[in-house]
Amino acid sequence: MGCFGFLKVMMFVFNGIIFLAGAVILGVGIWVKVDSGSILNLLDKIPNAPVELDQVSNVGYLLIAVGAVLLILGFLGCCGAVKESKCMLLLFFIIILLVFLAEVAGAIVILVFRPLAEQLIRKLGVEMVEDIQKQYGTNDDITGLWNTTMDTLKCCGFNNYTDFEGSPFHSEYNLFPSQCCKSTSSACDADNTSTSPVPGCYEKLVSLIDNNAVVIIGVALGIAVLEILAMVVSMSMYCHIGSKHNA
Repeated sequence: MGCFGFLKVMMFVFNGIIFLAGAVILGVGIWVKVDSGSILNLLDKIPNAPVELDQVSNVGYLLIAVGAVLLILGFLGCCGAVKESKCMLLLFFIIILLVFLAEVAGAIVILVFRPLAEQLIRKLGVEMVEDIQKQYGTNDDITGLWNTTMDTLKCCGFNNYTDFEGSPFHSEYNLFPSQCCKSTSSACDADNTSTSPVPGCYEKLVSLIDNNAVVIIGVALGIAVLEILAMVVSMSMYCHIGSKHNA
């Protein structure tokens, strides 16, 4: 097998994986939009939810769009390699290039506007704390959503246990949720929280992101390298096919 044959096989295998990944993501996106019991619909039912949360309902559309793009990429790459089609390979190269440029632009925006994003999260946090103090313990959706979040992240409230002061749950039982307690598995009083407070979910989320920043950056760089290799291979095949036709 010559160098060109090897490139054809690699293009076919690589883009076959992209095609299958696109099909899976597209299926998940369609499921998210169709399934009425998904978490997105649960968020839509939360009364007095922050306006910004409405954007979460677009996740299904985003997955559908990403899946469709990957399907197109996989199809163009596979067929372009097998049929030695310059047109398909050129389209594949252009789409990969646009995706790569969009990712670079997105990374720059994240770095530049990170403080703004933190301010937005803090703003959302104020409204979340208000919902806790008004509805935690009486509204099943609010109560269940916070319990799940606290169980998953091992945290307590948005800031800390004081977010629950004045809530229906605290007013009725004079206790805090079990997730805020250090030494018991059931609800507890302030003495069991203030002596060694459980971190708030905002602090835990920021810590989680910071601790995994190296992994996130590594994955992003890995994807960027694959995209660059895909562009190099597609252009190599494009030029080789062009030289064969001109010979």
